[in-house]
Amino acid sequence: MGEQMKDKPIAVSEEELNSPDTDHSIYDFRDDESEFYKIQEGLTPEIVKQISKEKHDPDWMLDFRLHALEVYYQLEVPNWGPPIDGLNMDKIVTYVRPNTNMKTDWKDVPENIKVAFEKLGIPQAEREALAGVGAQYDSELVYHNVKEDVAAQGVIYTDMESALNSEYSDMVREYFMKVVPVTDHKFAALHGAVWSGGSFVYVPKGVKVDIPLQSYFRFNAKGAGQFEHTLIIVDEGADLHFIEGCSAPKYNVASLHAGTVELYVKKGARLRYSTIENWSKNMYNLNTKRALVEENGRMEWVTGSFGSHESYLYPSTILKGKNSHCEFTGVTFSGAGQNLDTGTKIIHIGEGTSSFVDSKSVSKDGGINNFRSVIEVRKTAKGSKCAVNCGSLMLDNLSRSDTIPAMDIRTADCDCGHEAKIGRISDEAVFYLMSRGLSESDAKAMIVSGFANPVSKELPLEYAAEMNNLIKLEMEGM
Repeated sequence: MGEQMKDKPIAVSEEELNSPDTDHSIYDFRDDESEFYKIQEGLTPEIVKQISKEKHDPDWMLDFRLHALEVYYQLEVPNWGPPIDGLNMDKIVTYVRPNTNMKTDWKDVPENIKVAFEKLGIPQAEREALAGVGAQYDSELVYHNVKEDVAAQGVIYTDMESALNSEYSDMVREYFMKVVPVTDHKFAALHGAVWSGGSFVYVPKGVKVDIPLQSYFRFNAKGAGQFEHTLIIVDEGADLHFIEGCSAPKYNVASLHAGTVELYVKKGARLRYSTIENWSKNMYNLNTKRALVEENGRMEWVTGSFGSHESYLYPSTILKGKNSHCEFTGVTFSGAGQNLDTGTKIIHIGEGTSSFVDSKSVSKDGGINNFRSVIEVRKTAKGSKCAVNCGSLMLDNLSRSDTIPAMDIRTADCDCGHEAKIGRISDEAVFYLMSRGLSESDAKAMIVSGFANPVSKELPLEYAAEMNNLIKLEMEGM
Protein backbone atom coordinates (compact mmCIF):
# COMPACT_ATOMS: atom_id res chain seq x y z
CA MET A 1 0.00 0.00 0.00
CA GLY A 2 2.79 2.41 0.92
CA GLU A 3 4.56 1.85 -2.40
CA GLN A 4 1.37 2.60 -4.29
CA MET A 5 0.96 5.90 -2.41
CA LYS A 6 4.51 7.17 -2.82
CA ASP A 7 3.90 9.56 -5.69
CA LYS A 8 0.31 10.45 -4.84
CA PRO A 9 -0.72 13.93 -3.57
CA ILE A 10 -1.50 13.75 0.11
CA ALA A 11 -2.68 16.17 2.77
CA VAL A 12 -0.61 14.54 5.51
CA SER A 13 3.18 14.57 5.50
CA GLU A 14 5.22 11.56 4.33
CA GLU A 15 6.35 11.06 7.92
CA GLU A 16 2.75 10.87 9.08
CA LEU A 17 1.81 8.64 6.17
CA ASN A 18 4.51 6.11 7.11
CA SER A 19 3.74 6.29 10.81
CA PRO A 20 2.38 3.10 12.40
CA ASP A 21 -0.34 5.30 13.95
CA THR A 22 -1.78 6.13 10.53
CA ASP A 23 -4.61 3.89 9.39
CA HIS A 24 -3.80 3.49 5.68
CA SER A 25 -6.93 1.46 5.04
CA ILE A 26 -9.17 4.51 5.16
CA TYR A 27 -7.40 6.21 2.22
CA ASP A 28 -8.54 5.69 -1.35
CA PHE A 29 -6.53 7.47 -4.02
CA ARG A 30 -7.87 8.37 -7.41
CA ASP A 31 -5.84 6.91 -10.28
CA ASP A 32 -6.46 9.38 -13.10
CA GLU A 33 -3.94 12.23 -12.75
CA SER A 34 -4.34 12.17 -8.95
CA GLU A 35 -6.63 15.21 -8.91
CA PHE A 36 -7.74 14.48 -5.37
CA TYR A 37 -7.67 11.88 -2.71
CA LYS A 38 -10.51 10.79 -0.51
CA ILE A 39 -11.22 8.94 2.68
CA GLN A 40 -13.00 5.67 1.97
CA GLU A 41 -16.74 5.13 2.09
CA GLY A 42 -18.64 4.77 5.33
CA LEU A 43 -18.70 6.35 8.76
CA THR A 44 -16.59 5.09 11.67
CA PRO A 45 -14.74 6.65 14.64
CA GLU A 46 -11.47 6.04 12.75
CA ILE A 47 -12.69 8.03 9.75
CA VAL A 48 -13.91 10.86 11.99
CA LYS A 49 -10.53 10.95 13.78
CA GLN A 50 -8.70 11.14 10.46
CA ILE A 51 -10.90 14.00 9.24
CA SER A 52 -10.15 15.83 12.50
CA LYS A 53 -6.44 15.23 11.93
CA GLU A 54 -6.67 16.58 8.37
CA LYS A 55 -8.32 19.72 9.70
CA HIS A 56 -5.77 20.21 12.52
CA ASP A 57 -8.64 20.43 14.97
CA PRO A 58 -8.04 21.50 18.56
CA ASP A 59 -8.76 18.76 21.09
CA TRP A 60 -12.21 20.09 21.94
CA MET A 61 -13.33 19.81 18.31
CA LEU A 62 -12.20 16.19 18.05
CA ASP A 63 -14.19 15.43 21.22
CA PHE A 64 -17.15 17.28 19.71
CA ARG A 65 -16.97 15.23 16.51
CA LEU A 66 -16.85 11.91 18.33
CA HIS A 67 -19.77 12.91 20.55
CA ALA A 68 -21.75 13.91 17.45
CA LEU A 69 -21.01 10.52 15.91
CA GLU A 70 -22.41 8.78 19.00
CA VAL A 71 -25.57 10.88 18.72
CA TYR A 72 -25.81 10.02 15.01
CA TYR A 73 -25.84 6.31 15.81
CA GLN A 74 -28.62 6.81 18.37
CA LEU A 75 -31.03 8.90 16.27
CA GLU A 76 -33.50 7.65 13.68
CA VAL A 77 -33.81 9.13 10.19
CA PRO A 78 -36.24 12.08 10.51
CA ASN A 79 -39.73 11.70 9.04
CA TRP A 80 -40.09 15.29 7.83
CA GLY A 81 -41.66 14.29 4.55
CA PRO A 82 -41.51 11.39 2.08
CA PRO A 83 -39.03 8.61 2.97
CA ILE A 84 -35.40 9.27 2.08
CA ASP A 85 -34.97 6.33 -0.29
CA GLY A 86 -31.76 5.43 -2.08
CA LEU A 87 -29.30 7.06 0.34
CA ASN A 88 -26.87 4.56 1.88
CA MET A 89 -24.31 6.17 4.20
CA ASP A 90 -22.09 3.08 3.86
CA LYS A 91 -21.60 4.15 0.23
CA ILE A 92 -20.96 7.86 0.88
CA VAL A 93 -17.43 9.27 1.03
CA THR A 94 -17.37 11.88 3.80
CA TYR A 95 -14.13 13.66 2.91
CA VAL A 96 -12.57 14.55 -0.46
CA ARG A 97 -9.54 16.84 -0.72
CA PRO A 98 -8.67 18.55 -4.02
CA ASN A 99 -5.00 18.52 -4.97
CA THR A 100 -4.42 22.09 -3.76
CA ASN A 101 -4.28 24.25 -0.67
CA MET A 102 -6.42 27.37 -0.26
CA LYS A 103 -5.24 30.32 -2.37
CA THR A 104 -5.79 34.05 -2.00
CA ASP A 105 -4.82 34.82 -5.61
CA TRP A 106 -7.04 33.34 -8.33
CA LYS A 107 -4.15 32.74 -10.71
CA ASP A 108 -2.65 30.25 -8.24
CA VAL A 109 -5.71 27.97 -8.23
CA PRO A 110 -5.19 24.76 -10.30
CA GLU A 111 -6.44 25.12 -13.84
CA ASN A 112 -9.07 22.36 -13.76
CA ILE A 113 -10.69 23.91 -10.68
CA LYS A 114 -10.49 27.44 -12.10
CA VAL A 115 -12.30 26.32 -15.24
CA ALA A 116 -15.15 24.83 -13.19
CA PHE A 117 -15.64 28.04 -11.20
CA GLU A 118 -15.07 30.51 -14.03
CA LYS A 119 -17.99 28.90 -15.90
CA LEU A 120 -20.06 29.97 -12.90
CA GLY A 121 -18.78 33.57 -12.92
CA ILE A 122 -16.12 33.23 -10.18
CA PRO A 123 -14.04 35.35 -9.74
CA GLN A 124 -15.64 37.75 -12.24
CA ALA A 125 -18.48 38.29 -9.75
CA GLU A 126 -15.93 39.27 -7.10
CA ARG A 127 -14.42 41.95 -9.30
CA GLU A 128 -17.79 43.34 -10.30
CA ALA A 129 -20.20 43.01 -7.41
CA LEU A 130 -18.80 41.43 -4.25
CA ALA A 131 -16.91 42.51 -1.16
CA GLY A 132 -15.34 39.07 -0.79
CA VAL A 133 -15.51 35.53 -2.17
CA GLY A 134 -14.91 32.04 -0.83
CA ALA A 135 -14.91 29.08 -3.22
CA GLN A 136 -15.18 25.51 -1.93
CA TYR A 137 -14.42 22.50 -4.14
CA ASP A 138 -15.66 19.25 -2.59
CA SER A 139 -14.53 19.22 1.09
CA GLU A 140 -12.06 22.13 1.07
CA LEU A 141 -11.96 25.82 0.29
CA VAL A 142 -9.62 26.39 -2.64
CA TYR A 143 -9.87 30.18 -2.79
CA HIS A 144 -10.71 32.92 -0.35
CA ASN A 145 -10.31 36.67 -0.55
CA VAL A 146 -11.84 39.82 0.94
CA LYS A 147 -11.44 43.39 -0.25
CA GLU A 148 -9.06 45.56 1.73
CA ASP A 149 -11.59 48.29 2.52
CA VAL A 150 -14.00 45.70 3.97
CA ALA A 151 -11.26 44.11 6.09
CA ALA A 152 -10.26 47.59 7.26
CA GLN A 153 -13.73 47.97 8.80
CA GLY A 154 -12.93 45.05 11.07
CA VAL A 155 -15.05 42.55 9.12
CA ILE A 156 -13.75 38.99 9.51
CA TYR A 157 -14.41 36.74 6.54
CA THR A 158 -12.41 33.55 6.45
CA ASP A 159 -12.77 29.79 6.17
CA MET A 160 -13.95 27.83 9.20
CA GLU A 161 -10.69 25.93 9.65
CA SER A 162 -8.65 29.14 9.74
CA ALA A 163 -11.08 30.67 12.25
CA LEU A 164 -10.89 27.54 14.40
CA ASN A 165 -7.09 27.73 14.56
CA SER A 166 -6.70 31.49 15.09
CA GLU A 167 -7.45 34.25 17.54
CA TYR A 168 -11.14 33.72 16.69
CA SER A 169 -11.14 30.19 18.09
CA ASP A 170 -12.94 31.19 21.31
CA MET A 171 -15.68 32.88 19.27
CA VAL A 172 -16.10 29.78 17.13
CA ARG A 173 -16.32 27.61 20.23
CA GLU A 174 -18.94 29.92 21.78
CA TYR A 175 -21.29 29.76 18.78
CA PHE A 176 -20.49 26.53 16.91
CA MET A 177 -23.58 24.27 16.67
CA LYS A 178 -25.39 26.09 19.46
CA VAL A 179 -28.44 27.20 17.46
CA VAL A 180 -28.34 23.91 15.53
CA PRO A 181 -27.32 21.34 18.18
CA VAL A 182 -26.21 17.86 17.13
CA THR A 183 -29.27 16.45 18.90
CA ASP A 184 -31.57 18.36 16.53
CA HIS A 185 -31.84 15.48 14.05
CA LYS A 186 -29.77 12.65 12.61
CA PHE A 187 -28.23 14.67 9.77
CA ALA A 188 -27.25 17.50 12.12
CA ALA A 189 -25.36 14.89 14.17
CA LEU A 190 -23.78 13.56 10.97
CA HIS A 191 -22.70 17.08 10.08
CA GLY A 192 -21.21 17.64 13.54
CA ALA A 193 -19.09 14.51 13.12
CA VAL A 194 -17.70 15.05 9.60
CA TRP A 195 -18.09 18.79 8.80
CA SER A 196 -15.42 20.27 6.57
CA GLY A 197 -14.97 23.68 4.99
CA GLY A 198 -17.42 26.57 5.02
CA SER A 199 -17.18 30.22 6.02
CA PHE A 200 -16.83 32.22 9.21
CA VAL A 201 -18.06 35.83 9.19
CA TYR A 202 -18.08 38.42 11.95
CA VAL A 203 -19.36 41.95 11.34
CA PRO A 204 -18.46 44.34 14.20
CA LYS A 205 -20.92 46.65 15.93
CA GLY A 206 -22.33 49.37 13.73
CA VAL A 207 -20.50 48.27 10.56
CA LYS A 208 -22.58 48.21 7.40
CA VAL A 209 -21.11 46.13 4.56
CA ASP A 210 -22.40 47.90 1.47
CA ILE A 211 -21.85 45.10 -1.07
CA PRO A 212 -22.38 41.36 -0.55
CA LEU A 213 -20.01 38.64 0.54
CA GLN A 214 -20.35 35.28 -1.21
CA SER A 215 -19.41 31.66 -0.70
CA TYR A 216 -19.73 29.25 -3.62
CA PHE A 217 -19.81 25.48 -3.18
CA ARG A 218 -18.88 23.23 -6.10
CA PHE A 219 -19.47 19.54 -5.44
CA ASN A 220 -17.51 17.56 -8.00
CA ALA A 221 -16.72 14.14 -6.50
CA LYS A 222 -18.79 11.07 -7.34
CA GLY A 223 -20.74 9.33 -4.57
CA ALA A 224 -19.53 11.68 -1.85
CA GLY A 225 -20.92 14.10 0.71
CA GLN A 226 -20.32 17.80 1.25
CA PHE A 227 -20.64 19.03 4.84
CA GLU A 228 -19.60 22.68 4.91
CA HIS A 229 -20.37 24.79 7.98
CA THR A 230 -21.28 28.48 7.70
CA LEU A 231 -21.20 30.59 10.87
CA ILE A 232 -22.16 34.28 10.65
CA ILE A 233 -22.36 36.73 13.55
CA VAL A 234 -23.72 40.21 12.78
CA ASP A 235 -23.12 42.33 15.85
CA GLU A 236 -25.31 45.14 17.23
CA GLY A 237 -26.44 47.66 14.65
CA ALA A 238 -24.44 46.00 11.83
CA ASP A 239 -25.70 45.13 8.35
CA LEU A 240 -24.68 42.36 5.93
CA HIS A 241 -25.85 40.66 2.75
CA PHE A 242 -24.37 37.18 2.31
CA ILE A 243 -24.88 35.11 -0.86
CA GLU A 244 -24.50 31.34 -1.07
CA GLY A 245 -24.28 29.51 -4.39
CA CYS A 246 -24.23 25.73 -4.87
CA SER A 247 -23.84 23.43 -7.88
CA ALA A 248 -22.78 19.89 -8.80
CA PRO A 249 -22.40 17.74 -11.96
CA LYS A 250 -24.70 14.79 -12.54
CA TYR A 251 -23.58 11.25 -11.75
CA ASN A 252 -25.53 7.98 -11.69
CA VAL A 253 -24.90 7.37 -7.97
CA ALA A 254 -26.32 9.15 -4.94
CA SER A 255 -24.48 12.13 -3.45
CA LEU A 256 -25.27 13.97 -0.24
CA HIS A 257 -25.24 17.61 0.80
CA ALA A 258 -25.69 18.02 4.56
CA GLY A 259 -24.21 21.41 5.37
CA THR A 260 -25.24 23.61 8.28
CA VAL A 261 -25.78 27.37 8.41
CA GLU A 262 -25.88 29.16 11.78
CA LEU A 263 -26.78 32.84 11.81
CA TYR A 264 -26.70 35.19 14.81
CA VAL A 265 -28.36 38.59 14.36
CA LYS A 266 -27.66 40.82 17.32
CA LYS A 267 -29.63 43.80 18.67
CA GLY A 268 -30.66 46.20 15.91
CA ALA A 269 -28.68 44.29 13.26
CA ARG A 270 -29.80 43.14 9.82
CA LEU A 271 -28.77 40.08 7.83
CA ARG A 272 -29.93 39.05 4.39
CA TYR A 273 -28.97 35.49 3.43
CA SER A 274 -29.52 34.69 -0.25
CA THR A 275 -29.13 31.24 -1.76
CA ILE A 276 -29.16 30.01 -5.37
CA GLU A 277 -28.90 26.22 -5.43
CA ASN A 278 -28.47 24.31 -8.69
CA TRP A 279 -27.78 20.75 -7.60
CA SER A 280 -27.62 17.76 -9.94
CA LYS A 281 -30.51 15.30 -10.05
CA ASN A 282 -28.60 12.62 -8.10
CA MET A 283 -28.17 14.86 -5.04
CA TYR A 284 -29.87 14.47 -1.67
CA ASN A 285 -29.99 17.99 -0.29
CA LEU A 286 -30.45 17.77 3.49
CA ASN A 287 -29.12 21.16 4.55
CA THR A 288 -29.96 22.74 7.93
CA LYS A 289 -30.20 26.53 8.26
CA ARG A 290 -31.21 28.49 11.35
CA ALA A 291 -31.04 32.07 12.61
CA LEU A 292 -31.34 33.54 16.10
CA VAL A 293 -32.52 37.16 16.10
CA GLU A 294 -32.28 39.53 19.06
CA GLU A 295 -34.17 42.74 19.92
CA ASN A 296 -35.00 44.92 16.90
CA GLY A 297 -32.95 42.61 14.68
CA ARG A 298 -34.00 41.75 11.15
CA MET A 299 -33.45 38.45 9.31
CA GLU A 300 -34.19 38.09 5.59
CA TRP A 301 -34.05 34.80 3.69
CA VAL A 302 -34.04 34.81 -0.14
CA THR A 303 -33.86 31.33 -1.70
CA GLY A 304 -33.95 29.84 -5.17
CA SER A 305 -33.87 26.03 -5.21
CA PHE A 306 -33.23 24.10 -8.44
CA GLY A 307 -32.09 20.54 -8.98
CA SER A 308 -31.46 17.67 -6.51
CA HIS A 309 -33.23 14.32 -6.44
CA GLU A 310 -34.70 14.97 -3.01
CA SER A 311 -34.55 18.11 -0.87
CA TYR A 312 -35.47 18.57 2.76
CA LEU A 313 -34.75 22.22 3.32
CA TYR A 314 -36.47 24.37 5.94
CA PRO A 315 -34.56 27.56 6.87
CA SER A 316 -35.81 28.51 10.32
CA THR A 317 -35.71 31.62 12.46
CA ILE A 318 -36.01 32.16 16.20
CA LEU A 319 -37.34 35.66 16.90
CA LYS A 320 -36.05 35.86 20.43
CA GLY A 321 -35.77 39.61 20.94
CA LYS A 322 -38.52 42.19 21.29
CA ASN A 323 -39.70 43.67 17.97
CA SER A 324 -37.44 41.35 15.93
CA HIS A 325 -38.52 40.60 12.37
CA CYS A 326 -38.13 37.85 9.75
CA GLU A 327 -38.94 37.70 6.05
CA PHE A 328 -38.73 34.55 3.95
CA THR A 329 -38.97 34.76 0.15
CA GLY A 330 -38.37 31.58 -1.85
CA VAL A 331 -38.98 29.76 -5.10
CA THR A 332 -38.57 26.02 -5.76
CA PHE A 333 -38.52 24.38 -9.19
CA SER A 334 -39.05 20.61 -9.52
CA GLY A 335 -38.94 18.47 -12.65
CA ALA A 336 -38.98 14.80 -13.58
CA GLY A 337 -37.73 12.50 -10.83
CA GLN A 338 -37.56 15.27 -8.23
CA ASN A 339 -39.29 15.35 -4.87
CA LEU A 340 -38.58 18.67 -3.17
CA ASP A 341 -39.85 19.07 0.37
CA THR A 342 -39.10 22.62 1.41
CA GLY A 343 -40.44 25.37 3.62
CA THR A 344 -39.63 27.45 6.67
CA LYS A 345 -40.15 27.55 10.42
CA ILE A 346 -40.44 30.76 12.44
CA ILE A 347 -40.67 30.85 16.23
CA HIS A 348 -41.99 34.04 17.82
CA ILE A 349 -40.73 34.47 21.39
CA GLY A 350 -40.29 38.21 21.95
CA GLU A 351 -43.06 40.79 22.21
CA GLY A 352 -44.02 42.63 19.05
CA THR A 353 -42.19 40.22 16.75
CA SER A 354 -43.28 39.97 13.13
CA SER A 355 -42.75 37.67 10.15
CA PHE A 356 -43.78 37.41 6.52
CA VAL A 357 -43.46 34.35 4.26
CA ASP A 358 -43.84 34.52 0.47
CA SER A 359 -43.20 31.15 -1.17
CA LYS A 360 -43.50 30.12 -4.81
CA SER A 361 -43.13 26.66 -6.35
CA VAL A 362 -43.11 25.45 -9.94
CA SER A 363 -43.61 21.80 -10.98
CA LYS A 364 -43.27 20.16 -14.39
CA ASP A 365 -42.81 16.70 -15.96
CA GLY A 366 -44.13 14.92 -12.88
CA GLY A 367 -42.05 16.84 -10.36
CA ILE A 368 -43.32 16.98 -6.77
CA ASN A 369 -43.26 20.10 -4.58
CA ASN A 370 -44.25 20.13 -0.93
CA PHE A 371 -44.15 23.38 1.01
CA ARG A 372 -44.24 23.12 4.80
CA SER A 373 -44.52 26.19 6.99
CA VAL A 374 -44.49 26.12 10.76
CA ILE A 375 -45.33 29.28 12.70
CA GLU A 376 -45.04 29.15 16.48
CA VAL A 377 -46.21 32.08 18.58
CA ARG A 378 -45.29 31.60 22.23
CA LYS A 379 -47.17 33.06 25.21
CA THR A 380 -44.46 35.68 25.57
CA ALA A 381 -44.94 36.97 22.01
CA LYS A 382 -47.80 39.36 22.69
CA GLY A 383 -48.56 41.81 19.92
CA SER A 384 -46.92 39.64 17.27
CA LYS A 385 -47.89 39.55 13.60
CA CYS A 386 -47.29 36.91 10.95
CA ALA A 387 -48.50 36.19 7.43
CA VAL A 388 -47.82 33.21 5.15
CA ASN A 389 -48.49 33.39 1.42
CA CYS A 390 -47.92 30.30 -0.78
CA GLY A 391 -48.34 30.13 -4.54
CA SER A 392 -47.88 27.02 -6.69
CA LEU A 393 -47.70 26.78 -10.48
CA MET A 394 -48.08 23.39 -12.18
CA LEU A 395 -47.10 23.15 -15.84
CA ASP A 396 -48.75 19.82 -16.71
CA ASN A 397 -51.13 17.12 -15.47
CA LEU A 398 -48.33 14.87 -14.19
CA SER A 399 -46.94 17.17 -11.52
CA ARG A 400 -48.00 17.62 -7.94
CA SER A 401 -47.86 20.46 -5.44
CA ASP A 402 -49.00 20.47 -1.81
CA THR A 403 -49.01 23.16 0.83
CA ILE A 404 -48.81 21.91 4.41
CA PRO A 405 -49.14 24.81 6.86
CA ALA A 406 -49.00 24.55 10.64
CA MET A 407 -49.67 27.32 13.13
CA ASP A 408 -49.18 26.90 16.87
CA ILE A 409 -50.55 30.02 18.52
CA ARG A 410 -50.28 30.29 22.31
CA THR A 411 -51.51 33.86 22.81
CA ALA A 412 -54.71 35.63 21.79
CA ASP A 413 -52.83 38.91 21.44
CA CYS A 414 -51.49 38.36 17.92
CA ASP A 415 -52.46 38.62 14.26
CA CYS A 416 -51.63 35.59 12.08
CA GLY A 417 -52.87 34.42 8.71
CA HIS A 418 -52.18 31.91 5.93
CA GLU A 419 -53.08 32.01 2.24
CA ALA A 420 -52.37 29.43 -0.46
CA LYS A 421 -53.25 29.11 -4.13
CA ILE A 422 -52.44 26.68 -6.93
CA GLY A 423 -52.76 27.42 -10.63
CA ARG A 424 -51.63 26.62 -14.16
CA ILE A 425 -50.15 28.68 -16.97
CA SER A 426 -52.92 30.38 -18.88
CA ASP A 427 -53.24 29.26 -22.50
CA GLU A 428 -54.41 32.77 -23.34
CA ALA A 429 -51.24 34.30 -21.88
CA VAL A 430 -49.04 31.87 -23.84
CA PHE A 431 -50.99 32.59 -27.05
CA TYR A 432 -50.66 36.35 -26.51
CA LEU A 433 -46.88 36.17 -26.08
CA MET A 434 -46.49 33.84 -29.06
CA SER A 435 -48.48 36.30 -31.15
CA ARG A 436 -45.77 38.84 -30.29
CA GLY A 437 -43.04 36.63 -31.76
CA LEU A 438 -41.96 34.43 -28.84
CA SER A 439 -41.64 30.67 -29.12
CA GLU A 440 -43.89 28.58 -26.87
CA SER A 441 -41.01 27.64 -24.55
CA ASP A 442 -39.81 31.26 -24.32
CA ALA A 443 -43.35 32.40 -23.60
CA LYS A 444 -43.74 29.89 -20.79
CA ALA A 445 -40.29 30.74 -19.41
CA MET A 446 -41.25 34.42 -19.33
CA ILE A 447 -44.44 33.64 -17.41
CA VAL A 448 -42.58 31.46 -14.91
CA SER A 449 -39.91 34.16 -14.46
CA GLY A 450 -42.66 36.64 -13.71
CA PHE A 451 -44.15 34.18 -11.22
CA ALA A 452 -40.73 33.93 -9.50
CA ASN A 453 -40.20 37.70 -9.56
CA PRO A 454 -40.65 38.14 -5.77
CA VAL A 455 -37.37 36.23 -5.36
CA SER A 456 -35.38 37.58 -8.30
CA LYS A 457 -36.16 41.22 -7.49
CA GLU A 458 -34.58 40.75 -4.06
CA LEU A 459 -31.26 39.56 -5.54
CA PRO A 460 -28.43 41.69 -6.95
CA LEU A 461 -28.75 42.07 -10.72
CA GLU A 462 -26.09 39.45 -11.56
CA TYR A 463 -27.78 36.79 -9.46
CA ALA A 464 -31.29 37.63 -10.61
CA ALA A 465 -30.02 37.09 -14.16
CA GLU A 466 -28.51 33.74 -13.10
CA MET A 467 -31.79 32.61 -11.58
CA ASN A 468 -33.80 33.62 -14.65
CA ASN A 469 -31.29 31.73 -16.80
CA LEU A 470 -31.79 28.60 -14.67
CA ILE A 471 -35.55 28.93 -15.12
CA LYS A 472 -35.08 29.18 -18.88
CA LEU A 473 -32.85 26.09 -18.93
CA GLU A 474 -35.43 24.14 -16.93
CA MET A 475 -38.19 25.21 -19.30
CA GLU A 476 -36.27 24.24 -22.43
CA GLY A 477 -36.86 20.58 -21.58
CA MET A 478 -40.62 20.95 -22.06
